[in-house]
Amino acid sequence: MDERYNPKTIESKWQNFWKTSKLFKVKEDPGKEKYYLLEMFPYPSGNIHMGHVRNYTIGDVVARYKRMRGFNVLHPMGWDAFGMPAENAAIANNTHPAKWTYENIDTMQFQLKRIGFSYDWDREIATCSPEYYRWEQWLFLKMYEKGMIYRKESFLNWCEHCQTVLANEQVEAGMCWRCGKTVRQKKLWQWFFRITDYAEDLLAYCDKLSGWPEKVITMQKNWIGKSVGAEIRFPIENTDEQIPVFTTRQDTVYGATFMCLAPEHPLVLNLSKGTPREDKVREFVEHISLQDRSIRAVESYEKEGVFTGAYCLNPLSGARMPIYTANFALMEYGTGAVMSVPAHDQRDFDFARKYNLDIVVVVKPYDDDLDSVTMTEAYTGEGVMVNSGRFDGMDNVTALDEIASFLEQEGMGKKTTSFRLRDWGISRQRYWGAPIPMIHCKKCGIVPVPEKDLPILLPENVDLLEGGRSPLGALDYFAKATCPACGSPEARRETDTMDTFVESSWYYERYCSPNYDKGMFDKTAVDYWMPVDQYIGGVEHAILHLLYSRYYTRVLNDFGLVKYKEPFTRLLTQGMVCKETVSCPEHGFLFPEEVEGSGENRHCKKCGKEVTLGRVEKMSKSKKNVIDPNTLLEKYGADTTRLFCLFAAPPERDLEWSEQGVEGGYRFLNRVWRLAWNWIDLIKDAPPFDGSPDLLEGETREIFKKTHATIYKVSKDIEDRFHFNTAISAIMELVNTMYGIDPVKNDTQDTKVMRFAMESVALLLSPIVPHFAEELWAALGFESSVLLASWPSYRDVALLKDELLIVIQVNGKLRSKFRVDVDADDNTIKALALSDERVQKFITNKTIKKVIVVKKKLVNIVV
Repeated sequence: MDERYNPKTIESKWQNFWKTSKLFKVKEDPGKEKYYLLEMFPYPSGNIHMGHVRNYTIGDVVARYKRMRGFNVLHPMGWDAFGMPAENAAIANNTHPAKWTYENIDTMQFQLKRIGFSYDWDREIATCSPEYYRWEQWLFLKMYEKGMIYRKESFLNWCEHCQTVLANEQVEAGMCWRCGKTVRQKKLWQWFFRITDYAEDLLAYCDKLSGWPEKVITMQKNWIGKSVGAEIRFPIENTDEQIPVFTTRQDTVYGATFMCLAPEHPLVLNLSKGTPREDKVREFVEHISLQDRSIRAVESYEKEGVFTGAYCLNPLSGARMPIYTANFALMEYGTGAVMSVPAHDQRDFDFARKYNLDIVVVVKPYDDDLDSVTMTEAYTGEGVMVNSGRFDGMDNVTALDEIASFLEQEGMGKKTTSFRLRDWGISRQRYWGAPIPMIHCKKCGIVPVPEKDLPILLPENVDLLEGGRSPLGALDYFAKATCPACGSPEARRETDTMDTFVESSWYYERYCSPNYDKGMFDKTAVDYWMPVDQYIGGVEHAILHLLYSRYYTRVLNDFGLVKYKEPFTRLLTQGMVCKETVSCPEHGFLFPEEVEGSGENRHCKKCGKEVTLGRVEKMSKSKKNVIDPNTLLEKYGADTTRLFCLFAAPPERDLEWSEQGVEGGYRFLNRVWRLAWNWIDLIKDAPPFDGSPDLLEGETREIFKKTHATIYKVSKDIEDRFHFNTAISAIMELVNTMYGIDPVKNDTQDTKVMRFAMESVALLLSPIVPHFAEELWAALGFESSVLLASWPSYRDVALLKDELLIVIQVNGKLRSKFRVDVDADDNTIKALALSDERVQKFITNKTIKKVIVVKKKLVNIVV
């Protein structure tokens, strides 16, 4: 052990040891309890950022801790390598997505190894590998055979910048989740997974995810969005067609005075075709297609619409209802048609007043009447049915079921349930993705690719077209195909690729047997390792990735490939890494290295102007408030970087960047190092103390008991709460206590106790700062890795606080006794003595002249 702590030397040494010894390699072992720890795998974007470092450090602590607890731990890493991020970056850097991706994988793998994460690199996967995506092509074919996939033309979210369709879940406030540009509606042919077939099951199992954050469960429930109501069919005037409408307020159907269709509804243009309204309707539809069509955005818009020129009939009242297309009607809710009841829905009320449409009251308060002419707002409360034919006088809550039953009896509708969740559109009009294994034949229609032809390889020796458009359709050797059914040479291959979320919906199963070539995975290996015991990632994936993964697992379950429905037993969503922004009036946002000075006195290095300090926000390249992990690794080393990420905040909270926090972590490691250096020659050959605390006294006893208390505290904090910050704080307190004994004394008991305490410090620190702990463990004379040692155990007897017996005298006579913690001060002892029940009868209504406290012995009350 060197006198000075040198992280570069130490970390390089132990990383080489871990690599050559294959310390992190695991295999199935039926004789050991498994623990599958997984962090969400990254896009190979080029460099890891502080969010990666924090996420993976949290996971690594748990993986190492569980291994020391005796579990057979699977802790793999791979790359979510397909998709727009890699493709857009490649375009920006004038290179090929494949070249860009593989180079970035090499770079990021090197960085992750440098931080000392305990990954089994033999299980590494990249989703852009044909050995990987061939099996999701295989499952695509199986799902198609079973009717779980279909293709249709529909209006979809289109990002012009990314040149691709987006699922509803990928549109955030009307913007593309990737590039931040405005999304519009575009009609295209798309492939869909029938995720809605599993809506009820996905919702029901939300209540069984006891290891998930309540916030994420709520987000999933809301996205699935179950509503119980009725489907009502409104005949279109002078046609045989009907408009089906889903509503949860069938009690108000008699008050429906107009119909509103979503602008994307297929009937809208058909109803107006050939009428004087056609041009206005078409203009309105085009206008709305350029707007944000998310529910949140639509709710904020002023309500507007256009009359189509057509009418439908209210099936119960017989009223003639004009059919509008309106911006507040959404195809993704119900049937895309809204029976508008202005008297009892505020949105409909506003629309009716704006366009001078009829308002009919059908539910009145129990103790009042309503006048549709003088109403200033819709009445949405409970009440009595009026103007509702046979249902007049009925309580409207009772009428909900009565009207639904009547509609069903008369063939006008039915009781039904609707979900907000829509089928998952998985077609992407981009190049860098897994090819969809289907063929289009003019004679046979759509024909699946034969399984023997899999994988359908993505050509990697082609250039993207102008604007990032996919070249696949223009490549005859890829796009031209022979029909497997009729043999026609004029067939064409599907040139859309799969949404990258398909790849990330089963990668955790592939980790169980990454080199298996007879199927998606080895079922025996999956049966042993799955489900994932602890999954760690950002809350931004609460709907997209996590919901898709839950669905895909159910598909695998239906095919008998897995035995479970839920892939992740426990979920931790870590907070963001944040830092203040700094901006210059001339150069805008600045990187930290572009600023000089400190505190309020900071200036732009480019122009010398004073900078403005902004809000503390999530680190992002666009705001330039980022810290390069490589800078920290060079200056402080991996262990200090890990320590800061764990100590600055609990994992579920946002972590605010602090240079002082990093410095503090580095100072702590140096402090432990100095303590070890001062003692190592005295304790390296000494046995650890293993006796009763009653055999010890003074500072030595205090250190022994403090060590056991620290083991207890750290174990609980990691095991129960993942509160690594308080665990580290406890270790710091122990180190401070250990500094209380002078190594010059060289007392035998001191030496044994310090040996026990130093071993415990090394073991407790090993999941947190593994290189540092390995070096300390070796200095203590151990030849094997600290990771192979068992997690330290504590003794309950050593956790008992030392107590003193205090005698209470009143005027020198013994009146009572009590016990108090050994650390109690005089004021505490005095207060306890005066409040003692037996003492009270000797001092009540008497003047207390003085209270004498003889610490650790007695209290004499003079009255």
